[in-house]
Amino acid sequence: LDRTILLRYPRTRSSQDSDTATMKSFLLAPLLVTSTVAFSPAARSLAGVSSQQRSSLSMLPTNSNDEDRSFYPFPTTNTESSLSTSRLSAKPPKSNEEVSDGSADLRQLLGVKGASETTDIWKIRLQLTKPVTWIPLAWGVMCGAAASGNYHWIWNPLDPSGSDVMLGLEDTLKGFVGIILAAPFLTGYTQTINDWYDRDIDAINEPNRPIPSGRISEGEVIFQIWFLLLGGWGIAYGLDAWAGHDFPTVLALSVFGSFISYIYSAPPLKLKQNGWAGNYALGCSYISLPWWCGQAIFGELDRPVYFIL
Repeated sequence: LDRTILLRYPRTRSSQDSDTATMKSFLLAPLLVTSTVAFSPAARSLAGVSSQQRSSLSMLPTNSNDEDRSFYPFPTTNTESSLSTSRLSAKPPKSNEEVSDGSADLRQLLGVKGASETTDIWKIRLQLTKPVTWIPLAWGVMCGAAASGNYHWIWNPLDPSGSDVMLGLEDTLKGFVGIILAAPFLTGYTQTINDWYDRDIDAINEPNRPIPSGRISEGEVIFQIWFLLLGGWGIAYGLDAWAGHDFPTVLALSVFGSFISYIYSAPPLKLKQNGWAGNYALGCSYISLPWWCGQAIFGELDRPVYFIL
């Protein structure tokens, strides 16, 4: 019967289009309803949600204010109060505060942050020189001595028969004096003068440091600067005499390095405020100059050494 009706009364094109549109409506309606419920800013019920999902949703923070139906966590009202409740309560640590892990005394002797606030003037003087920064200078002097080709070991494991104990002892002592020149004296001068010219900034950022805290007087700091500078120059001149130099090479290097250290920290140049010039000054002071010093003590400096370093 249906087939007969269809044959007798075939569908028109308009009726077919109407059926197609109806089928599309039936297919799209569930998707529209689902998306509307999912992104609704304030769902009125949890119908159709399982008990496990309902318990999970109940753990999410919700806005208890019925008048504010904003979608969490993007409130549309009471912005100021929401921000005030989300502020962190943590406080930043105090700058250069003494650590509580038992290493405060060692940090004080090395001249690093977290040091103990001692009143011993000699420990404070040592702290100003920052002994932790002596290591690259000592290493540079040893590398320069080895690069000279004239350093004699007390005992050479590669050639035990060619070792000269007395000459090796003399070179060892000479190298040790070179390390004393580069590390405690001239590096100590550099670090002390740097703290001296940064005392106003440290009074704000690191008030516990020796100079801004008043644990060492300004006169004592100035005396230490001149003592380390002139003492270093005296040691340098002695090394030139010991090495038999016609021209005081080590002294000239020491004077040049001291000048670089001064303009690095002191106004008006204050190279530390300039990226390129400050990096050059640091590289020259901590790498090139100690290497040249070690090589000049045991040998001669030639042009390739200056150009390479």
